[in-house]
Parts: sequence; structure tokens; C-alpha cells
Amino acid sequence: MGLDKEPGAAAAGTAQAGPPPLLELRELHVYYGVIEALKGVSLAVAEGEVVALLGANGAGKSTTLKAASGMLSPRTGEVWLRGERVDGIASHDLVRLGIGHVPEGRRVFPRMTVLENLRMGAYRLRRPDPADLERVFTLFPVLAARRKQVGGTLSGGEQQMLAIGRALMGKPELLLLDEPSMGLAPLIVQQIFEILREINAQGTTLLLVEQNASQALQLADRGYVLETGAVVMSDAAPALLSDPRVRAAYLGEVAD
Repeated sequence: MGLDKEPGAAAAGTAQAGPPPLLELRELHVYYGVIEALKGVSLAVAEGEVVALLGANGAGKSTTLKAASGMLSPRTGEVWLRGERVDGIASHDLVRLGIGHVPEGRRVFPRMTVLENLRMGAYRLRRPDPADLERVFTLFPVLAARRKQVGGTLSGGEQQMLAIGRALMGKPELLLLDEPSMGLAPLIVQQIFEILREINAQGTTLLLVEQNASQALQLADRGYVLETGAVVMSDAAPALLSDPRVRAAYLGEVAD
């Protein structure tokens, strides 16, 4: 179901008084071959925020995260981190600059143990910080209990916890999360979102792609809605959650 595009929606949230946003995307155009996946996407994430990115399959949500983390290079447009332009910088260097990325599908190393997976997340550091490992085990006690178990034998929910924990080992200031609830049972989804809330409370900024719009907007401060590669709506999360167009398109309700 389509949403009517708001005037100026593509640039919504990018002009802010005071310090620059932690992350700012300016008019990103990204292509896969001749297919334009992002058509001028602009958004901003302030330090300490949780920002949700909503949209149907194929709307460009994962592409947006990949462009932000350096996994894809925009043909035109700019990526800014803490007021410095960073598009064109390799993804592993952006990790060093404070961006962590939890990809869709978790992508844990299946033949490595939980502990080895977590240590891989700290590869940018000379050696893993024991305090970071303790933080992950406190957030995810099941990982502490399974630290010697290989990643490929974990349940889907445990693998998602491991993927998030692995990203946290890199000490990110900004954590990009792509569909963390995908394929998980409702009780596990609730647990994951409670942990994300705690991660944010500990000082990590979150940019969240999520099909579960209700869960995402209950966690988020603000949100953007993508449709066919363009931002069509942006607002505070409570406003989006109560918007009849969003509720009809993403929460299964019938619009008046």
C-alpha cells in the first residue's frame, strides 16, 4: 500500500540547530547495476537517539544501512559522521570510527565458538577488552552459558543475540540493526527489543530497520518511512504509530 509523499520529506530531519547529527545521509542515490535502489534518501540520527526505518520489502531499507556503513558506495550523495564526510571510506575503517552493523540474517561464523565470534567483533582493537566481553555476557546471559558452543548450533534467537554482541565488541557509538526480529518467536522478539532498549540506555545510538513496525516505533524516538527508494514520511515515533496511513500500511489496519 502506498503512502502519499510529504512535501520535503526526503530532506526531513537533516536541518538541525546546535551540534551536527551523529549520522547524516544527504540525498543518497545508490544503484545495483542500472537499478536505482535509493532515490535521494536523506535522514539524520542524533547522538543518543533510536531511529526506526520502516518500509515494505524492496523499499531500500537494507541498502540505506549498507550505504551508511560503507558496504555500498552511493553514486551521488553524502554520508556524514559527527560532522565529517565519510562516504568513500571503507567499511572496516568506519568500524574504527564508531559504526557497528548487525546485518540481516545474523551471519554469525557457524564453525567458530560463541567466544571466538565475539572476539572477531573486536578485531579493530589490539585485543578484546574484558569489560566489553563482560558487558555482552551481562546483556545476553545465554551467550555466557554457551561460550564454547559453535555458532552454527545456536537457535535463531541466540544467533541474533550473538550478532548484536559481536557488533558491540567493536565499541560502536552508532549501531545499525537490520531486521533483528526476523524469523524469531514473539517472546524472543520481546526479549531482543528489551535488550536494545538497555543498549541505548547505556549510551549507544541506534538506527533500526524493522518489519515489525509496532515494536520498532515503541522503541524509537523518531522514524522514517521508505517507499521504492525514497523517504515518504518522517516524524516522531508516537506520531507515526498513531498515523492512520502507517497503521494501514504496516500494522494491518483498514484505513478510514
